[in-house]
Amino acid sequence: MKEKIYVFDTTLRDGEQSPGASLTQQEKLKVALQLEKLGVDIIEAGFPISSVGDFEAVELVAKNIKTCQVAALSRAKKIDIDKAAEALKKARYPRIHTFIATSDIHIKYKLNMTKEQVIETAVEAVKYARKFTDNVEFSCEDAARSDIDFLCKIIEEVIKSGATVVNIPDTVGYSIPEEFGKLISEIKNRVPNIDKCIISVHCHNDLGLAV
Repeated sequence: MKEKIYVFDTTLRDGEQSPGASLTQQEKLKVALQLEKLGVDIIEAGFPISSVGDFEAVELVAKNIKTCQVAALSRAKKIDIDKAAEALKKARYPRIHTFIATSDIHIKYKLNMTKEQVIETAVEAVKYARKFTDNVEFSCEDAARSDIDFLCKIIEEVIKSGATVVNIPDTVGYSIPEEFGKLISEIKNRVPNIDKCIISVHCHNDLGLAV
C-alpha cells in the first residue's frame, strides 16, 4: 500500500503567533492563494472563535480557495465548533480541527478536569464536529508531555467517534527528534484502530533541532 504525506500549513494560524507577524485579512488571503499555488494539501486559516477578525479571515480564505482543504481551529467546545463551521460554510473542502489538552499538568491546572472528563469532552466534540463535515481532525494538546497510556486511550476513543485525522503536537517544544519519533511509533503500535485515521504531527523548534 502506498503511503501519502499530506502537507498541513499553519502559517495563517500558528505562524501569526510569532512576534511582529500579524497579518491583515487581505494579506492572509494573499498567502493562502500562494500556498494553494504551491500545492499544499491543507491550509489552517485561523481560529474563528478568537476574534471577529480571525473569523472573517477564515471565511475569506474558505470562500476563495478551490483546491486545498481549509481548516479552522476550535477548542473542544460546541461554541467554538459552531463558529468554525460557520466560517467554513463556503469552503469547498472544509476541515474542523478541534483540540483539548492531554498532559497531566494541563488537565490538572488548566482544565481542572479528570482524565475521564477529558475523554468524554473530546468524544463529544468530535461527534458534534462530524455534524458539519466528515473531515474532522482531533489534536492532543501537549501530547509530548502526556502519559502514553492515556494518550493512546483518548486517540482510540476519538477515532471511534469519527476523527479522520489525529494530530500529535509537541506544543511546548519539549521533545528532541528521537523522543518524538519513538512517541509516534508507540502510538502506531498501541492504538488498535490507528489504521482508520491519518496521523498528523505539529512540532516546534524551541530547541533549534529542526531539519
